[in-house]
Amino acid sequence: MSEQHPQHSGETITIYKVRPTEPAAVVAVTNPSQHPDGKLDDRHSAYHDNISPPLAWTSVPDVRAWAVIVEDPDAPQAQPFVHWMIWNIPPQVIELPEGVPNGPIVGALGGAVQGRNGRHGYGWFGPRPPAGHGLHHYYFQVFALSEMIEMGPDTELKELLNALKASTIASGEMAATYEAPTSQ
Repeated sequence: MSEQHPQHSGETITIYKVRPTEPAAVVAVTNPSQHPDGKLDDRHSAYHDNISPPLAWTSVPDVRAWAVIVEDPDAPQAQPFVHWMIWNIPPQVIELPEGVPNGPIVGALGGAVQGRNGRHGYGWFGPRPPAGHGLHHYYFQVFALSEMIEMGPDTELKELLNALKASTIASGEMAATYEAPTSQ
């Protein structure tokens, strides 16, 4: 891995902009396919298979829906790069399988809504840091919501952020890393 440090976007990721109403309730987030050194498996990268990784989290009382946002603040742009936005995940669901289908609505997840990623597609867009840009960090942020978010798939992150501010009970995050393959 490169020791080079990327130029950061300059903006903080979403979770640091949202204050949960129950700050003592913490959501523990894990990714079973993450390597021990923190690296995401290649199959989740846009350099390879570009499939969403599995994700699991702990539940909290009174949750009515879940939201997940994945951002890369190491992207060389003004805002963190959005890799995934999915919300209105049913309250009983505390894990996402590998390979959630891309598209605006995920019927297998109770009609969960997927917003547009940084490449303008609905659903997951895997890590694809620029070659030679060094190690990037990917923050998987999970929000426990007190209510469903009545917003469609074309909702921008800044609009979703306001809804999260109004309805987040608890939250949690985990970080993973990825660096551009040297052979690409």
